[in-house]
Parts: sequence; structure tokens; C-alpha cells
Amino acid sequence: MTPFSSSGPVVRSDAPGLRLSTPSPPQSAPPFSSSTGPVVRSETAPGFRSPAPPPSYVPPSPTTAPFSGFPAPQFPSAQPRLWAHPPPPPPPAGGQVPPPPVPLRPPMGFPSPPQNVNYAPPTTNVPQPSFPGPGFIRPQSGADSQPPAVQSPFPFVAQKGGYAPAPPVAAPLGFQSRDQMQHPSPGPGAIQGLVEDFNSLSIGSVPGSIEPGVDLKALPRPLDGDVEPKLLAETYPMNCNPRFLRLTTSGIPSSQSLASRWHLPLGAVVCPLAEAPDGEEVPVINFTSTGIIRCRRCRTYVNPYVTFTDAGRKWRCNLCSLLNDVPGEYFAHLDATGRRIDLDQRPELTQGSVEFVAPTEYMVRPPMPPLYFFLIDVSICAVRSGMIEVVAKTIRSCLDKLPGFPRTQIGFATFDSTIHFYNLKSSLTQPQMMVVSDLDDIFVPLPDDLLVNLSESRIVVETFLDSLPTMFQDNLNVESAFGPALKASLMLMSQLGGKLLIFQNMLPSLGVGRLKLRGDDLRVYGTDKEHALRLPEDPFYKQMAADFTKFQIGVNIYAFSDKYTDIASLGTLAKYTGGQVNYYPGFQSAIHGEKLRHELARDLTRETAWEAVMRIRCGKGVRFTSYHGNFMLRSTDLLALPAVDCDKAFAMQLSLEEALMTTQTVYFQVALLYTASCGERRIRVHTAAAPVVADLGEMFRQADTGAIVTLLSRLAIEKTLSSKLEDARNSLQLRIVKAFKDYRNLYSVQHRLGGRIIYPESLRFLLLYGLALSKSIPLCGGYADAALDERCTAGFTMMTLPVKKLLKLLYPNLIRLDEYLLKTSSPDDLSSIEKRLPLAAASLDSRGLYLYDDGFRFVVWFGRALSPDIAMNLLGPDCAAELSKVTLSERDNETSRKLMKIIKKFRESDPSYYPLCQLVRQGEQPREGYLLLKNLVEDPMGGTSGYVEWILQIHRQVQQNP
Repeated sequence: MTPFSSSGPVVRSDAPGLRLSTPSPPQSAPPFSSSTGPVVRSETAPGFRSPAPPPSYVPPSPTTAPFSGFPAPQFPSAQPRLWAHPPPPPPPAGGQVPPPPVPLRPPMGFPSPPQNVNYAPPTTNVPQPSFPGPGFIRPQSGADSQPPAVQSPFPFVAQKGGYAPAPPVAAPLGFQSRDQMQHPSPGPGAIQGLVEDFNSLSIGSVPGSIEPGVDLKALPRPLDGDVEPKLLAETYPMNCNPRFLRLTTSGIPSSQSLASRWHLPLGAVVCPLAEAPDGEEVPVINFTSTGIIRCRRCRTYVNPYVTFTDAGRKWRCNLCSLLNDVPGEYFAHLDATGRRIDLDQRPELTQGSVEFVAPTEYMVRPPMPPLYFFLIDVSICAVRSGMIEVVAKTIRSCLDKLPGFPRTQIGFATFDSTIHFYNLKSSLTQPQMMVVSDLDDIFVPLPDDLLVNLSESRIVVETFLDSLPTMFQDNLNVESAFGPALKASLMLMSQLGGKLLIFQNMLPSLGVGRLKLRGDDLRVYGTDKEHALRLPEDPFYKQMAADFTKFQIGVNIYAFSDKYTDIASLGTLAKYTGGQVNYYPGFQSAIHGEKLRHELARDLTRETAWEAVMRIRCGKGVRFTSYHGNFMLRSTDLLALPAVDCDKAFAMQLSLEEALMTTQTVYFQVALLYTASCGERRIRVHTAAAPVVADLGEMFRQADTGAIVTLLSRLAIEKTLSSKLEDARNSLQLRIVKAFKDYRNLYSVQHRLGGRIIYPESLRFLLLYGLALSKSIPLCGGYADAALDERCTAGFTMMTLPVKKLLKLLYPNLIRLDEYLLKTSSPDDLSSIEKRLPLAAASLDSRGLYLYDDGFRFVVWFGRALSPDIAMNLLGPDCAAELSKVTLSERDNETSRKLMKIIKKFRESDPSYYPLCQLVRQGEQPREGYLLLKNLVEDPMGGTSGYVEWILQIHRQVQQNP
């Protein structure tokens, strides 16, 4: 045997000590085969012969599924019968084969979901899942099956192309394939081989060097972006869409001891108001006469997984199993199969996501109108940057699109060393300004006329916004009474609640909440005191955030200064009120105006849930223990969200309450109670089911990299608030190492792993995302690697991002454009630029034009040897100028039109942020370094590891004894 080959097919037995093996000789394989089917001879790779089948190979029969790695069972079988359980008795004389007995506890893996959610057999109250019979033999883990590892003449061997899925096992006897159901049940005579159902990368020596290395082409990369796991949705088709709820693994551990070996976060990522594609809107249900149907014990809302019994008069809660009465108005007969006859008219019983209209008992007060209050810094820096003009024009352009017409309320205040309020009463012909200069004893003049109904006072509001830019154009005030202005805003808004939008251009310098410069002392960095710089300096801000939440006020911060403004303190206001932080360092309206205009318009016009609370319930045996994101925790499990929208996600960690789970399925239900802009009180409910598994390999196979990375990032960012950056990075790396070590231990006995690093198919990108996370702005380096405000802003932003947005930020798109621009194809044919490139300098050709897109900004990289025609067409006479002073705009030629169309398409694909275009030429330092090269996460940079070094580092630690 060679170090890189594994044993041949081996039958695994559940009986201890039974190991029957048939070794096969090592074969040759092409070094980078990524075929998902059987290996065939490739015309493009001369000199390599396809491997001969192992001795135990049986040619596929006509009943075998396409691309099967193993034959369907043969009857009668010519193979020797190898039983994991005692063989069944011979069939009776009549030729009828009795059905196999069903085990009391299912084998490890997915239990079958109820085939009919609302059916209950007459003798029981819950559906009985069906399980395979005693002939079932399962592989060691749940990842895709692969042929034995092979020795290759090439120094680096990537098993099956490193990360391509391997051939699936045939679906025997008409069962669904493994990817659909998890329980293929081979009949008598089937041979189940012990195959390598994991992915691996071989660590070989580099020619001409004694250092180990990995083949770059075989490294797994998420060039297709985030791919939502489909396995759970196929098994439980009535689950809510993954855009609303994603579990870090859809295999819930059956015991605390199993959970302790998982090492990665166990939990969920919830985005309750995620935007649905057109035609997939969440159905709205109004139980006018019956009231909302809920379990009387655990308060679960009726959902597709409840069961009806007693001829439709009772229903059993799927979370706590309590039998509830069906109200008379909700009663419906059951048909012959046990289904309610009105099932087609009941979306709440067939869909995982619904929205209930809440009756009056769900209201503490009448539903509030949408309210927008703008608090604007008008000091000299704000005036000179042009921020005031852009903000005023953007608000004016959005007045018709603000949600909630005709109930919408609006108000304004401005501040420098004093606070200015504006009477916008509808009877006035123009607004009246009132100045409050006593900062120690703040009060609100004319409180009834400062917040007005927009539709009634529209003309006065428009007059105010038209005059605001010129009102302070000669202002030379350099002070900021931000704290007192904040207190005044609270006094003004406390009656109704709403959304407070703050436009801040200077460090608060007067009155309560004034802040001082910090972060200049370099000796603090790298010590135990460093984390304090990332925390609010003054407890005033956290107390204000608590008060805002109490009165249902959500805060969004827009910060603009090129100097230190202490985002760590200001961002606290957004953190605890469900808001967000937008940061525009060194804002100049000519450069950044378009970005501010789009992002502010998005904030004002997107659908918002007002005065909301959210709770996530789960079935017996599990509970959520910690929550991560922007909110205030009102009780142990109730999240207060004064204003929440479709761009916010929340993460939470799960723990087992019992040593051993007694159920085969765990149910989760997210409930968001909120006021819609139209004035209705509503409850949005998302329900999902997940199986309980007793096998660590099954947990890994059903893992969701996107959800895991989201939780890891939030835990790491939170750790930077109590520890050094280095400690946060080390903690992240340690969790990944422990997980891969326990995964390796699953296979180290049966397989010759040698110098290979192995990982499940589901986590093939986890190493790369882990590296990218440790290089991200909130975690990277030290003092010199990111400005303090920039680091804090990135931390606040990443704590709210949904999964897809976060993964794109960690591993952005790199696309070559020049080949597409030179083609004569139609500008609408964008297929040729869909190909993403690895984030490494080796991907950049000096003759090319490339676009880097992380969702927040675009960088267009001009190669040194790029065709002068392309540069001239895109930049015109500026093509020879320094690109930092050049703005990309559409010119009158086909090349320019095609590029602007691409950029427009990418911007429209995700409207939550508006990426600005920055141009850089190859070799133009230091701009090329900090705009692009620093963000190529696969390359070593500034003392950080590259992708290969990171893999070798993880591999060394995984191989070390504990």
C-alpha cells in the first residue's frame, strides 16, 4: 500500500468486531479529475489511462440509476452474502416475502418526514415515519461516497479534483437517491463497500523543495458564491425558505456528548423580513372570527407540522405534543386519508412562512404611524463637505415614496453648538426655526408642532428642505452638541416612537455625551487594554439606546468625518435599537454623493416593521441560549426591535437541555410581532423541521457553511470587544482545528489518511472563509492595519448582514472584463463575465481589465499592458492621468456603454448598498495595495498567511495529538 491509497471496498457491520475487507491494488488517475460520474478516458489529457475497476466491481445493471458508483442488488445474487444483521428467514412456500420488521428507533440519519402533515392514523395522534428494515447498512459518515484514493505520478493528488462531488451511490429498489432521502435500504445480497465519503487534499512535497505544499488548482473556492443547502428542503418540503432561517447543521445532535464533539457553532441565522422574489410573497391570513390558532401551553402558532385527530376536533402541537381543541369556526372534517378537506384553502397548514393579521389583544396601544425624525449636524465641516445639500435633496425626492401614506409623520432638528427645532405646522407658509442654547437643561419648544403629518404639511416640509442647504452656508461653528440634541430627540419622539436618522460630522464636544480623542497611544495596542478602544467610552450612549428601545425608537447613524468620530460610542445607539451604521470617511459630495443618495433613499423607502418583538421557539430538549446582532434582549428569549427591515439578520446559538434527545425531529418557529406601515398589527411566522441524528459524520454532512461562517464571524467580532484582536483570531482558528480533528478521527482507523487533510463536502469552503474572516477589517492585524472608526464600523455592519451578503464581503467577486468588452456580442449577453476568478495576484493578467466587487465597493483594475484602445474608450482624455482623480462615466462608444451596463446590473442585483467605482492602475502604489492587493485573501500579505500556508498550518495542528 502507498501512503496515498486507501483500502478497497469493505463492508461495515453494526456488529462489533466484524470487518470483512477485499483489498484492491492502487490505480492511476488524472491529477485533477473533477468528474462526478465514473471516470472515463479523457481526450484532453493524453498519457493518462482511466483506472481499471477494482476486483469487486460489478458492471451496472439496467436498473441502476445513472452515474451510480455501485450496482443495484442482484436477485439471486452471485456474490457471497455479507450480513450486518442476522439473515431473514427463507420465504414461505407461497413465494410471498413477509415485510421486514420496523425497528423501534431509526438508524442514524434523517427520519422520513410525515408524508401527510395533517394526517394521523386512527390509533395514534402523530404520524409514524417509515424506516428501512434490518438489512440497512450505512456508510461511516454521511458525505458523498467516493472511490478509493489512488496514487498519482503527480506530486499533489487532489481526491476527485479536491472538492468536486463524488458519484452518488445507486438508489436501490426504487428508493429515492441519497441526496433526497438518506435511507437507501439495500435488499438481501447487496454489498455496501466502505468508501471514502469525504473530500481530501493531499499534502505533497513541491518539486525542488523540501517544503510540503498543495496543488493550487485543486483548492476548493466558492466561485459560485453562497449556495443554500437543499437537502433539508427536499426532506421537509413544507419548511420555510432558507432565506428566512438557516441552521448551522440540519442534523440536530441526539445527545450532549455528541454536541460537545461538534466544536463549530450550533445554532441558526434568522432574517425574518428577507425580500422574496416576485411571485413568492408571504401569504397574509386574517382569522377574523376564530382568533389566531395557537397551542395553549407553549403558544406555538398553527403550522404545517401540527396533526389533526378525533375527526378533526383536536390538533396536536408539534413542539410540545399537547392536544388542543379546534375552535368551532376553524373546524373541518378529515377525508379518508386523514387530511382536512379544506387544506387547499389553508396556507398556514401547507406553507412554512405565513403572516397573521393580529387582533386587538396583540396591541398594547393603537398601531403607531411610520415616523421619521432627522437630526442633522450643521457645523462647518458638514457644510463644506456638501453633506447637508445631498441629504436635503434626497429626503425631498423620497417624500412620495415614504411608506404609510397618508399616516406618515416627519420632523427635523439641526445642531452645532446649539440645537435648532423647526415648526412645520400646516397652517404656516414657511417653517419657523426655534433655537435652544441651554444645553444643561434641555427642553422642547412647541412639542405638538415639531412632528407633523407629512400629507398635511407637505408644502411647509418641501420649503424647509429647499432652504436647508443655504440656511447654514456661512456657518463657521466648529462645535457639536450631539448629546443634548439626542436627548431632545428622545423627548420629542417618545410619544409615538419611530425611526431617528442621525447625520453626524464631528466628534461630540459640548454638553452631556461629549467625547475625546482616543486611540493615539500606540502602547495600548497589543495589550489587555486594547479592546476598550472598541467599546463606548461614555455609558451615556448605552443608556440612551436603552431609552430609545423602551419608547420604540430605532436609530440609524450616518457618519461622515475624515477625523476620528468615535464610531464605537455612536454605533451603540444603532446596536441596541435594531439600526445600522453607515460610514463615509472624508465625505465629498462630488465623489460620495451618489452613494449617500442611494443608501439614504433605500433606508427611507424600504418596507419597515415598526415596534417589533421577535421570539424563536423550539421543540422539546433544545433551547436557544445566546443571541447575536443588533437588538435589545428584553427577557431571556424576547428580542426588542423598534424598527427592523429586510436587510437585517440575527444569529443565535442552540444548546441541548437533556442529556439524551427523545424525539426524532426538532421543530423551530420564528415569530415576529410588528406594526406594518399600513397600520395593521401583524405576526410573521416561519416554521422549520430538522431531524435528530446520532452520528457526528451525519452532522458534518448536513452542515451549512454559510450559517456557520455567519455565527463564527459574530462570535469573533464580539470577542474583540473583550480581548485582543490576536486572541479573537486564535479562538476562531482553534474552533476550526478542533472540528477538523474530530472529523478526521471518524476515518483515521478505517482509512489510510497519510498526509491528506480531509473535510466533508458540505464544509469544503470553511477553511477559506476562516482565513478571509481572520483577514477581515474587524479582526485583521493591529493598529496600522485599519483605522479605529473603520474597524468599528465594519464590526457593526457584519453583525447585521444576511448570509449571502456576508459571504460575498469575505470572498468577493473578481471578474475579467476586457475579453467581454472586445466581443461583438450583444450588450445584454453577460454570460461570459459570470466566471469568477480566485482571489490571488496570479489571477491578474497585466493585459487585462478586472472588476473587484465585495458588495460595498467596486475596484476596476487596469493592467499595465491593457490595450490603449480600451483605456481610451473608457476614460477618454483622462486615460493617462492619475486614476485617483478620475471618475468612471458613460462615454459615447460601445465599450463604455457595455462596462456601465455591467456595473448597473451588479448594483441592481443587491440594492441594500450602493458600491462606488474606484479605479486603479497596475503598479500605482500605495493605492493598488490598499484597494486591491490587500484584499486578495489567498495571497500572503503583511505577515498574514496565504491560502496554502493556512491549510498547511491547520493540517499540522489537526495532526497533533491533543
